[in-house]
Amino acid sequence: MVRYLLDLPQALLGGQRGHLFAWTPVLLACGIGIYFSLTWEPPVWMLWTALLAVVFVPAQALIGPQPVLGPLVVALSLISGGFGLAGLRAHQVAGPVLHFRYYGPIEGRVVNIDRSASDAVRLTLDQVVLQDMDPARVPVRVRVSLHGGPNISPQPGMVVILTGHLGPPGGAVEPGGFDFRRHAWFLRLGAVGYTRTPVLMLEPQGSGLTVFRARMSLSARVQDQLPGETGAFAAAVMSGDRSGMAQGTLSTLRDTNLAHLLAISGLHMGLLAGFAFASLRIGLLLVPRCRHYWPVKKLAAVGALGAAAGYLALSGGNVATERAFIMVAAALTALMLDRRALSLRSVAMAALIVLVFMPEALLGPGFQMSFAATVALVAAFEQVTTAQRGHRLPGWVSAVLSVIISSAVAGAATAPVGMAHFNQASVYGLLANLVSVPVMGALVVPFGVVAVLLMPLGLEWAPLWGMGLGLDWILLVAQHVAQWEGAVRPVVAPGTGVLVIIATGGLILCLWRGWGRLAGVLPLLLGMLLWNGAARPEILISDTGTLVGVMTAQGRGLSRETGSGFIADNWLENDGFGGDQMRAAARWPGAVQSRLAEASVFGRQILHVQGKRAARQISGCEAGKIVVSSVPLSLEGDCMIFDPERLKRTGSIAFWKTENGLEMVTASDVSGDRLWHDIPKKRAVDDGALRRARIDQ
Repeated sequence: MVRYLLDLPQALLGGQRGHLFAWTPVLLACGIGIYFSLTWEPPVWMLWTALLAVVFVPAQALIGPQPVLGPLVVALSLISGGFGLAGLRAHQVAGPVLHFRYYGPIEGRVVNIDRSASDAVRLTLDQVVLQDMDPARVPVRVRVSLHGGPNISPQPGMVVILTGHLGPPGGAVEPGGFDFRRHAWFLRLGAVGYTRTPVLMLEPQGSGLTVFRARMSLSARVQDQLPGETGAFAAAVMSGDRSGMAQGTLSTLRDTNLAHLLAISGLHMGLLAGFAFASLRIGLLLVPRCRHYWPVKKLAAVGALGAAAGYLALSGGNVATERAFIMVAAALTALMLDRRALSLRSVAMAALIVLVFMPEALLGPGFQMSFAATVALVAAFEQVTTAQRGHRLPGWVSAVLSVIISSAVAGAATAPVGMAHFNQASVYGLLANLVSVPVMGALVVPFGVVAVLLMPLGLEWAPLWGMGLGLDWILLVAQHVAQWEGAVRPVVAPGTGVLVIIATGGLILCLWRGWGRLAGVLPLLLGMLLWNGAARPEILISDTGTLVGVMTAQGRGLSRETGSGFIADNWLENDGFGGDQMRAAARWPGAVQSRLAEASVFGRQILHVQGKRAARQISGCEAGKIVVSSVPLSLEGDCMIFDPERLKRTGSIAFWKTENGLEMVTASDVSGDRLWHDIPKKRAVDDGALRRARIDQ
């Protein structure tokens, strides 16, 4: 028995020989995940030491053919390397962060244009100048939403000036939620805000930002020919510019699981490269001399690679597009070398390149959904190809089956990621994709390529008209499907680690060779079981003190009907109940009057004070009472007070139901003291009670 257990690792790994490379990005991702899960910041010497461990990857070959020791050394080295890469990247992008509320003139160069969740045009500025501030303390980049007017039409590279409000990037709306501070840190965003005054031009477009200017120029030209949402959709597909799309359209596409058609990812890159490859190959074959003397197939692959590289540049280069380009480049290079074009090795290579240069991408839904879909599709079609050996199907049957299988597999692989990040499931997403994806491949992308080629001649109107027909169809499908009853189902946020467990099961199913891959079903089932039993906090307090949420039998009740809408929407989505803020306010289990909201949970009184006038009505409070205020508050008594001053240190707060009563967890407990969480060091005397307090029944 002992001998069997000792030989088991060798037997398991022996069957995977030649297929272990696909696990390298998984191991690197494990190290990256460990770094981001810490609640303390590792010293730089530790990060460099961890990164240097990667040298053991090639060095392990020197120890000879060890079937167990060799892979183990490589695995530990990759995990260590991922840890070091993530930490050093966090230090590399470090920049000043605004630590106070600023109001005044803001000057900067436009480096990005998009839209906010409130559908306002939003500018990202660099070379920022703020009044009466030391340049060394001014953020590298700031992002400002434009709520005023009339405004100039901002252009890439234009230096603008405006009067606006700025503040530090906000933290998680609840402990363990999406951490915008961390996200902003890696974008080098040191402040975010808004303006209600016009934006003025100080200097026209200067030198630099050539690609950004080309993208926006292409977007403007497309939208001149195709007005409305169709033109905005076409601009997003061709240039990656979504600033023209209304939030309603984006929401409809998300509700029908068609939002991936907006992202320039594997589908678009593959269709473009395939169209360019086929067109070049056919064109060269029509010339007798080329057909007989030139390597037509390889030349077409070179041309298609150039077209894909140009598309990558115009798209803005997000994670999904970079992954897609690397995949296409690997496939076309394989064609040039007469090798197999598509395999899990090329997927692993793409993931490695992305993670090495942008380790933080691992945490984003774009990376997770993109690679989940790609790995699942490659693995599935490997099995389909094996099963079809010796059994040829008619061409049209094979094409239909390919569309159905690819849509079903990609949908199943990305569904857990989408539900975890966006808290909703599209019930009819598969059907919507089945009638939309073929149109994207047959009309939208080919006509888009022809339109770009004809733009120098001013003849792009004709192919753009054909492209518009395809996009109109997709928008029509999205609008109709979204209106079907039960088209979207809200999903409760999963507990900590649930998505990792599900991903582990999926990777085993896709990457492991032999019958052992069926072991991946167990983590999948475990993850689904844990997700189904996910609990939610009994009480939630926003980090500004402007909103309180209490769980009731009917769902979460909110202390306000309006205000703090972003926080309210996130809480309700994470609860898996859906609905809007006004309906949630009607569920508040207590009285609301004179901007004072009271409720009782587990025998404890909660009081939410909204504004200075309401605060003046409170003079004292008894022990055990929880008082939340949107303004600074000083009361006599032993109650727990959460006002903006204290909440600035703790972040948002959640109270969980336990056997002993209510347990408090703060956002700072979960996030810890990291580079992107510059928590003030000065503590109040009673802050010890706020670290991880337990309120007994």
